[in-house]
Amino acid sequence: MIEQIFREYDIRGLFGKELDERSVKAIGLALGEHIAKFGLKSVSVGYDARLSANELFTWLSSGLNLAGLNVYDIGMAPTPVGYFSVFTYKFDANIMITGSHNPKEYNGFKITIGTDSFFGEDLKALGKKVANLMDCNVEIPTNSACEKYDILSNYIEFFKKEFAHLNGYNLPFVIDCANGAAGITVSKICKELNLNAKILYPNPDGNFPNHHPDPSEEKNLVDLKHQMSENRLNLGFGFDGDADRIAVLTSKRNIKGDELACLLALNMTNPRILGEVKCSQVMYDEIDKIGKSFMGKTGHSNIKKAMKELDIDLAAEVSGHIFFKERYFGFDDAVYAMMRVLELVKLGFDLDAELDKLPKLYSTDEIKIHTSEEMKFKIIAALKSEIINGIDGLPPIRDIIDIDGLRVRFDDGWALVRASNTTPVLVTRFEARSNEFLKLLQDRFMKFVDNVRERI
Repeated sequence: MIEQIFREYDIRGLFGKELDERSVKAIGLALGEHIAKFGLKSVSVGYDARLSANELFTWLSSGLNLAGLNVYDIGMAPTPVGYFSVFTYKFDANIMITGSHNPKEYNGFKITIGTDSFFGEDLKALGKKVANLMDCNVEIPTNSACEKYDILSNYIEFFKKEFAHLNGYNLPFVIDCANGAAGITVSKICKELNLNAKILYPNPDGNFPNHHPDPSEEKNLVDLKHQMSENRLNLGFGFDGDADRIAVLTSKRNIKGDELACLLALNMTNPRILGEVKCSQVMYDEIDKIGKSFMGKTGHSNIKKAMKELDIDLAAEVSGHIFFKERYFGFDDAVYAMMRVLELVKLGFDLDAELDKLPKLYSTDEIKIHTSEEMKFKIIAALKSEIINGIDGLPPIRDIIDIDGLRVRFDDGWALVRASNTTPVLVTRFEARSNEFLKLLQDRFMKFVDNVRERI
């Protein structure tokens, strides 16, 4: 079923199997016709370092051309450069060919029309149209006609002007580009601003020969940590494959996205900060002391939509997607986030000292429960109906937030279970005021989830 590659936020599949000439040409035609019906004409197309990029570009542009669009090739670049091309109104739409942090055999498409993400029900409807085109064996001739466009220079120039006050900043730090697309922009920005950065693996290579480009996995931060330790440096940054997600490291800790939000808010006036359901309660409580916090659904498309609706200055996901509207455009850009962290440090903020001031809570990382695409939402629905009766062995439930799965709050902590929108898993996370209650909460809640699953 080709429709299964049309996920909540993007299109994602195995190259050569799910993403082949026939399916990708159909995606190009169906998407091109959708864009054209709004009277839009120009679409920028870029790609990350994956080895399948050129073939996918040819097939995708064939469909876009048949739909009557003008295709502009912006070359290999981080996904945020593609966003930049439409948020600066150079083009009507953007498609980035990217597998992000997925295994190297995967690739996909992130789509922006105007300044809005194309996702959710619209993406599912597109999947049905693509399936119909394929069933009808619609002939789409190969036609990769396009015009080259240098958006990268505009992007670099923006950084030079926006962060001119960092020019010559001599603090030494390390960057790990993981042979992803980040090296394309990071190297030039650091050179233009005369920053004292040691850059690991800046050359894009879709084989990812040094380690996988997923900074949320500790094993992929080994080289970064080694360089920091060996050179006695206190600041390091890691990027994913398309540079929309960041890891920020000090010699003491790996700073999570919700912690970054607390830090970045210190340099903002009356900030309006959006978190997701996985964010620590500490983030919400601390932000409310200096501004206003909001909780929303996980996922870059959901967050960008909520930012517009709620007039948000900054949004954060625990995984390291950081979205700035204050002084920027409202999309997730890991390189921009790195510059704002450098700015904080230059202003005299001690990242570790500021985080040490926060209330101490105990939490787990994400714990994944493998299931099926068909079952994951059924399980959430069943849990929602049964949880009103409470959970054996746990104190009374204070409240339940159900905007994205179930965030169940108790006086001394909370438990989360939600269906992943990208993989066939349930995601859980736990946080508590004491380590003892954390263990109890995790044990009893997981048993509750397992019992409900067994009865479905």
